[in-house]
Amino acid sequence: MNKTEMTNSSLYSEDLAPVPADKRSWNTWNYAALWISMSLCIPTYMLSSSLIEGGMNWWQAILTIFLGNTIVLIPMILNGHAGAKYGIPFPVFARASFGTKGANIPALLRAIVACGWFGIQTWIGGFAMYQMFRLWIPALDTLTPIFPDSWGLQTGPAICFFGFWLLNMYVVYLGVESIRKLLVFKAIFLPVAALALLLWAISAANGLGPVLDTPSKFVNTSDFFHFFFPALTGMVGFWATLSLNIPDFTRYAKSQKAQIKGQIIGLPSSMTLFAFVGVVVTSATTIVFGTTIWDPVVLAGKFDSKLLISVAMIAVAISTLATNIAANIVSPANDFANLAPSKIDFRKGGYITGIIGILIFPWKLIADPSGYIFTWLVGYSSLLGPIGGIMIVDYYFIRKQALEIDELYKTNGIYAFIKGFNFYAIAALLIGIAPNVPGFLTTIKVVGNDVFPEWVSGLYHYAWFVGFGISGLGYWILMKNKQSA
Repeated sequence: MNKTEMTNSSLYSEDLAPVPADKRSWNTWNYAALWISMSLCIPTYMLSSSLIEGGMNWWQAILTIFLGNTIVLIPMILNGHAGAKYGIPFPVFARASFGTKGANIPALLRAIVACGWFGIQTWIGGFAMYQMFRLWIPALDTLTPIFPDSWGLQTGPAICFFGFWLLNMYVVYLGVESIRKLLVFKAIFLPVAALALLLWAISAANGLGPVLDTPSKFVNTSDFFHFFFPALTGMVGFWATLSLNIPDFTRYAKSQKAQIKGQIIGLPSSMTLFAFVGVVVTSATTIVFGTTIWDPVVLAGKFDSKLLISVAMIAVAISTLATNIAANIVSPANDFANLAPSKIDFRKGGYITGIIGILIFPWKLIADPSGYIFTWLVGYSSLLGPIGGIMIVDYYFIRKQALEIDELYKTNGIYAFIKGFNFYAIAALLIGIAPNVPGFLTTIKVVGNDVFPEWVSGLYHYAWFVGFGISGLGYWILMKNKQSA
């Protein structure tokens, strides 16, 4: 298949094309910097803080986060190998295991999750703007409710949320290049802001002693582990999206060593260190204010200086905007483009992401730790774990890291399977998702706790691990039987 034939294929676009070896320029420190930049975000802070809110003490929360990020680093590096070796993005890599059309299934599942993250980040940015505007325009607090009570959405925050959403969509319209300066600002500001928060917490709580002495709320080991395992699954779920679409970034790697070393250096360390800031500050709020405040935007609203709050909230909004476009628009744009490479470009993919990001009601997801960890993070990890298991087994155990690149862009090539679908992969995906469904339904209270046996619904606490293992093993058995038939 020559260049002309590939270009004319309905499965090809410039965004999905393999990156030539001479254009792969990312080194070890590029990947370390990528993870440091992506880890230093408000959701990371809120993640660690929510563990404190859930009952852990500081070292239990930090250990949980470190373990989760060390675990998710493994599929991150394994999936990143194909991107670095062949220069292909995630949706194209998925064609090898799911088929040229079937790849849209994992791509869309991953894209929907990115849409959810886009909604969450947009809500954070919008709420930051609300915290600022309400100081100067007190009437924002008393606007007539216009949304149903079941939405849990006040008019003032809603106006700021939709305003910030429009700003995100305008940046999408301008194109991804427009965020370069915003990313530089974020890389400078957030570490400084994190240090300032840490110093405030140490000062306000009269040293680290009172913060680190705050005990765990769990009265026995059983209660602790009942919270720990789903929390650990949530920590893995935090980057479960990137563990799949990491080829979108490793396709630019100079070498395998660059992506492997860079990710090892950047991911667990930066997540754990920034999480420690969140833990210390959240623990300090309990001492200073008598209540645990795990949202830094809400915390900033507790200070007296209008100017200080305004500067802080503008900075949060700008850094959130930069993160949102870079982390939550670029990748789903590739995934949506895979649906129709000739018809969906970056802008259209961005608009689709933005609309879905509203429809998931992000303000409800982060309203409390149980919704954030057990419904959102654990819930979508039950979908993405099985995909990761299938792709890793296919690449390492079925294909022995050997892919036919030209065939990935052919509608009737070896990766077309049956009419574009590998039904063995789809079957393995379904059997990996199925064990987690009872627990998910119980968690979101669609069914009562007594409908399923406790051990069945309890599997949901290990959703990513259960799905990854069952789907990976199931796929290996099905494909081996196919090859021997």
